[in-house]
Amino acid sequence: MGLKQWYMEYKIHKNRPGLLGDIASLLGMLEVNILTINGVEDRTRGMLLQTDDDEKIMLLGNLLKKVDSITVNALRPPKLVDILAIRHGRYIERDSDDRKTFRFIRDELGLLVDFLGELFKREGHQVIGLRGMPRVGKTESIIAGSVCANKRWTFLSSTMLRQTVRSQLSAEERNESNIFIIDGIVSTMRSNERHDALLKEIMAMPCTKVIEHPDIFVRETGFDPSKFDCIIELRNSPDEEITYESFSPDFLDDL
Repeated sequence: MGLKQWYMEYKIHKNRPGLLGDIASLLGMLEVNILTINGVEDRTRGMLLQTDDDEKIMLLGNLLKKVDSITVNALRPPKLVDILAIRHGRYIERDSDDRKTFRFIRDELGLLVDFLGELFKREGHQVIGLRGMPRVGKTESIIAGSVCANKRWTFLSSTMLRQTVRSQLSAEERNESNIFIIDGIVSTMRSNERHDALLKEIMAMPCTKVIEHPDIFVRETGFDPSKFDCIIELRNSPDEEITYESFSPDFLDDL
């Protein structure tokens, strides 16, 4: 069996001196490597572990159940959110009802860019929706995430480029490894037949698309919302309401 990574997270009930050292010693005796360690939220610690023996991980979990000072919350192959939690020391907030929805605030742009970068590195066809009010940092985050993933990006529509709607792309821009950025409001309210045709062509391609204002895009195009692999919400503050009531052609100049 080859080397395999595991994510372990535990809640600290009594943060006595030497607790981390004891756990590290136990891992050392089991010959389980610690790749990364970080505090994750309040009194919680996360570790990225590596071993070539799954049974050692099962044994570790059983042994730590006997340690009164901590409670193991997770011991599993690492998910993307686990890896980012260890890197940044905080968890990405997810909607309790819709687990495909991830929430960020503007102060967490670094975490969002890292999250997008990891998504963009994945192979295959992805459709990502990005909700947020004007000037909160949506487009900038997509571009920065593309840079992190070492991917080129192509605008099909954007408010950043003076409400541009593209009607054709060069051969280089049509590359399926590119990240295609679509503004759901501009594409539906400032569209024309040639842009519509190009949009349909790109939506049918096996490539990654990021659609800003996905609710408007779904409403105006009839796109199946279940086709989104994930929805990201970006707010200026946790209690900010994302509303589209004022979004119309007359208001596009304010976007």
